[in-house]
Amino acid sequence: MKSLAFIFCVFICFSCDEIHVPKPKAFLSLDYPKATYLKSQLDLPFEFEKNKLAQLNISKNNNTFDGIVLRYPSLKASVYINYKKVNKNVKKYILDARAMTKKHFQVADEVSERMYENAQQNLYGMFYDLKGNVASQSQFYLTDSTQHFLSGALYFESKPNYDSILPAINYIQKDLMHFIESLRWK
Repeated sequence: MKSLAFIFCVFICFSCDEIHVPKPKAFLSLDYPKATYLKSQLDLPFEFEKNKLAQLNISKNNNTFDGIVLRYPSLKASVYINYKKVNKNVKKYILDARAMTKKHFQVADEVSERMYENAQQNLYGMFYDLKGNVASQSQFYLTDSTQHFLSGALYFESKPNYDSILPAINYIQKDLMHFIESLRWK
């Protein structure tokens, strides 16, 4: 009987312990507002649609228009878009844009290129998606080959940590593709 009482006491003592179960890994849930696009109302050599979330600033050099900045304050990111008039030097501009992108190849884990062509709108270019802890995760250039050339790059205001900023990258890349598809030369 004493042995049965001893087993019963041991059973009660060990049955009260809390079982610890490891918690599953959690992922940060970031919900961005659905994109609402507005047509640009600026006196520029081109027109486009931009996300309402992005602030638009005109960039000037010596009082001459040279591009725009689409700033996403809530995402702490900016897209710098440069404009140049083509004067039989479109190949040089394309090579310069590619060289700027190639600077990031050494750090990038992967680079994908998407060629863009819209012959109806006389719009040709390339979109680069750079994966990894690079300074700029997206770059592109667009041209009509005779008069206009645009190049753009996405930058974040923080040290690049690809896993942390990936949701924001995806959100802005959708905006950039909409920008490209809605672009019209004047």
